[in-house]
Amino acid sequence: MPFAGVPPPQLPELVRAQDRLTFVYVERCVVHRDSNAITATDQSGTIHIPAATLGALLMGPGTKVTHAAMMTLAASGSTAVWVGERGVRYYAHGRSLAESSRVIEAQAQLVSNRSSRLAVARQMYQMRFPGEDVSELTMQQLRGREGARVRRCYREHSERTGVSWSTREYNSEDFGSGTPINQALSVAHSCLYGVVHAVVVALGASPSLGFVHTGHARAFVHDVADLYKAEVTIPIAFDVVAGGPVDIAGEVRRAVRDAMADGKLLQRCVADVRRLLLGDAPSEAARGDEPVEPNVVYLWDEYGREVVGGSNHGDPSDEEDEFEVDF
Repeated sequence: MPFAGVPPPQLPELVRAQDRLTFVYVERCVVHRDSNAITATDQSGTIHIPAATLGALLMGPGTKVTHAAMMTLAASGSTAVWVGERGVRYYAHGRSLAESSRVIEAQAQLVSNRSSRLAVARQMYQMRFPGEDVSELTMQQLRGREGARVRRCYREHSERTGVSWSTREYNSEDFGSGTPINQALSVAHSCLYGVVHAVVVALGASPSLGFVHTGHARAFVHDVADLYKAEVTIPIAFDVVAGGPVDIAGEVRRAVRDAMADGKLLQRCVADVRRLLLGDAPSEAARGDEPVEPNVVYLWDEYGREVVGGSNHGDPSDEEDEFEVDF
């Protein structure tokens, strides 16, 4: 049954991934649709969220979502992510608007070859060590250098804010058992993962095909998120804890949201993923001029030709004609 009221936006009308709002977190409410906006209603009232400009909707405990709301999110290319209390744990996500397999095929080709996978991993580390040459370092050497960088980052922010720091600890089964700074880091990183996950699936890449991380459904999400933690989530976590928060999770979540409000991190994330997987030059990737690709299913050909599906390619006299399928 078609949409009632305002029709959903067409693909060329949608806001590009890097120009969208980063994420909105909701809990204990009903998510519905009003025209082409998403609504969240609880006992305090109703808010309207423009679906076509939303990157990810993070839905926490007690959230009920209607079929119409999910249709609107899907039509707008927004990603719905189901998360745990305070937005800390990830459970599932809805599909994005990406129809082409171009990006995920490039990703699969890169990650399936040892040399190209190592080259992408080195490129990711190079982005964290500007001005240094990491082209000859092994993965073990890169991990060691990255570990030293992160420890130094924690120590510097501890000294800057006066927040005590010992080590990074996170118990996914007992969030409250962590120290305030570890709780804050968990929440901040979770918000970042949601945004990066939305970008990855919006561009048509696979969250699970990682280059540095591996063996997890969100390995590539962790790869990309690690590019920004030292600049975004780690300082935010220390700043919030230094302020003596009453609600650590809520204040950290809002601080991360506000830090991403100008959209620059989203633009950067889109550009970085495109540069890593498609080899776009920095200027091309930053523009994000992604052509609208037709929703066409092709048949694989060993000679590299594009063969359109939905047609019978046998001899008309073949008995197989009676089994022709119209896609």
